[in-house]
Amino acid sequence: MSIAVIIPAGGSGERLGAKVPKALVQLGGRTLIEHAVANMAPIADQIIVAAPAGLEGKFQELLGSEVTVVTGGITRTESVAAGLRLVSKDMKFVLVHDAARALASTDLARRVIKELQSGADAVIPGLKVSDTIKRVNLDSFVTKTPNRAKLRIAQTPQGFTRETLVIAHKTQSEATDDAALVEELEIPIKVIFGEDRALKITTPDDLIRAERYLLGDEHREMRVGIGTDAHAFSADPSRPLALAGLEWPGEVGVDGHSDGDVAAHAICDALLSAAQAGDLGSNFGTSRPEYAGASGAKLLQETLAIVHAAGYSINNVAVQIVGNRPKIGPRRQEAIDAISEALGGAPVSISATTTDGLGFTGEGKGLSAIATALITRN
Repeated sequence: MSIAVIIPAGGSGERLGAKVPKALVQLGGRTLIEHAVANMAPIADQIIVAAPAGLEGKFQELLGSEVTVVTGGITRTESVAAGLRLVSKDMKFVLVHDAARALASTDLARRVIKELQSGADAVIPGLKVSDTIKRVNLDSFVTKTPNRAKLRIAQTPQGFTRETLVIAHKTQSEATDDAALVEELEIPIKVIFGEDRALKITTPDDLIRAERYLLGDEHREMRVGIGTDAHAFSADPSRPLALAGLEWPGEVGVDGHSDGDVAAHAICDALLSAAQAGDLGSNFGTSRPEYAGASGAKLLQETLAIVHAAGYSINNVAVQIVGNRPKIGPRRQEAIDAISEALGGAPVSISATTTDGLGFTGEGKGLSAIATALITRN
């Protein structure tokens, strides 16, 4: 039986606090969309991913040439419809799977397919509801308490005969899942038992739960690294100041082999230390002329590649900048975003302090930074 899988992947990731689409958020060193595709690949003859407009190339690069990437729509239904138009005519069944349910297993997909092969036109996985559910009106008053024994939490992948899904999308209705479109046609929908690991990753807490399913708390190898850096302000008043991944107009920069970004350098040292991959000097020092003048963002990206090559992903980095100037507070979030982007979306925190006139930073002669990093083996 020929099987196609459509994965709409246009979620914004805002509720995750991410600066990238949800499907590109990292989980255990891979993006959610990579996990979703990898889990569906063993049962699929064709995989189509509906990517956010403008990011089709990024998705294709991540997923390889055997996955078809199409431009998604504004809504989930539009994205699925865009993928459905590219499903080969010889595909008998189509599974629609949310990228946000990245850990749904291959076994779950196989069980959906088994029911389709047994004659069902539509099959969805679902979990029993353990909480009491209340229906409320627009004024938030309870109008009914449904019998929870008859309720299910719908999951994906949801499976359909190709003809059923095509007809359902001709209605041009909008729905939060494809089963709802099929339901409008009064076509019977078979519900099979789902799985806890097929949770929908929407919030940071969901991401933590998913990581536990993926890695298992008892098997997680976590490492911590510490890094420091210090540079003196340049005697050249025209040298720009680079700090925390940003340029600071009107501020005199610091001397150094690269751009002298003490915050970025301290983070690099902390990450390299945690991964047991040397330090800033051994990887990017004066013996490596290609890094002369390199930006902090460039060194962070190179460090991220080293950490990944060593088999780890970044859980968190924190850096404290020590100096009298510049004032970090007004641009703190901008700096956090810049460093996080260079580190592939990793969580970042930035603080700043002075030394009350003590030492070379307190005397206004330069800047220093200290960073910590937490990484986990993939």
